[in-house]
Amino acid sequence: MAGVEGVGRRSVLRGALAAGAVGAGALASMGAAETSGSPSPGDGSGSAPSYPFHGVHQSGVVTPKQRCAAFVAFDVTAADRAGLTGLFRTLTERLRFLTTGGVPEPLGISAPPSDSGVLGPVVVPDGLTATLGVGSSLFDGRFGLAARKPLRLREMTSFPDDDLDPDWCQGDLVLQLGAENADTVAHALRDLAQHTRGAMQVRWRMDGFSSPPRPVGTPRNLLGFRDGTANPDVTDARTMDQVVWVGAGQGEPAWTVDGSYLALRLIRMRVEFWDRVSLNEQQRMIGRQRDSGAPLDGQAETDPPKYAQDPSGDVIPLDSHMRLANPRTASSDGLRMLRRGFNYDQGTDSNGNLNMGLVFCAFQQDLDRQFVAVQNRLAGEPLVDYVSPYGGGYFFVLPGVRDSADWLGSSLLA
Repeated sequence: MAGVEGVGRRSVLRGALAAGAVGAGALASMGAAETSGSPSPGDGSGSAPSYPFHGVHQSGVVTPKQRCAAFVAFDVTAADRAGLTGLFRTLTERLRFLTTGGVPEPLGISAPPSDSGVLGPVVVPDGLTATLGVGSSLFDGRFGLAARKPLRLREMTSFPDDDLDPDWCQGDLVLQLGAENADTVAHALRDLAQHTRGAMQVRWRMDGFSSPPRPVGTPRNLLGFRDGTANPDVTDARTMDQVVWVGAGQGEPAWTVDGSYLALRLIRMRVEFWDRVSLNEQQRMIGRQRDSGAPLDGQAETDPPKYAQDPSGDVIPLDSHMRLANPRTASSDGLRMLRRGFNYDQGTDSNGNLNMGLVFCAFQQDLDRQFVAVQNRLAGEPLVDYVSPYGGGYFFVLPGVRDSADWLGSSLLA
């Protein structure tokens, strides 16, 4: 497909510039029940395995962890519903090729090359995954989709401890790209920019990286603590159906089945101040030991905290992050989400301060019951002096592409 056409030179340049080189990172775990979650062997070139593009669910939610990622929010500039349909079909075609790999199509001697050449003459999949979500603004009336809006999709809530910057929030679409190497992600972004010109343009972008386990266990965030220890088991299909995936009979539009709500938050960490706090105080704010990841009343990372034996919070403070977020009572079981945290490092700000933080991703079945409820519990926690959420948004991750005849958003636009 030649791509989505009908655009001015200024739009082309903006789209091309916005999709420049990408930084690093991605995080996940593997779900055995997913047709999109089982890797294929590498191609012998030293690249990472590839993950099937087709499946009930999109990749990048429960597929294995990758090192490098980019999160890109877009404003759709397509003129009408036909243009939006063309955009989704083009995105599907390009992502199908990029995640599978192969030789780019030659367009002739006099034509510009069909591929940037960043990965050489043959595009290798390198473990590339792509996850596309839609924001509430896509349902604003431009495309006749207002009646098909997911029940709980809306602009991201501004919580009391947030400092949201509109330039870093929301978007009609969001795309999460993950791969083992940064050039693979950069290549994918440039390819999409080339083929979707005139139909969407970048609103904001954040690159991230996933740290390796140090020395073992769950990867650490830039506060030095392990992030995602209490995640649900993604290999348990029943648990994923209860926690992550939208199912039938939940009051949602029929097309949303097998999709998921994504709460995406850009959180700056005031690392210079954090590094001046005593280790004991850091651990009490988090509720875990920094070295092992174990609860303050445990020995190993996976040990469950013994809250019943510590009702006054003498060992694990009542206002510690882990205890507020997951009090582990019968009534709090519904608060669980699938967290995927990605570190970011954007150098320094205009004042010379380190600009580092976390791209927080939480996939869930119900935004209000899960993410919003947890955030309300965390309001005013001691950690707010050291972190500042400033961007992101709420998005609905589309169901997967079932086969070669299907395309992203087909059920939404049916």
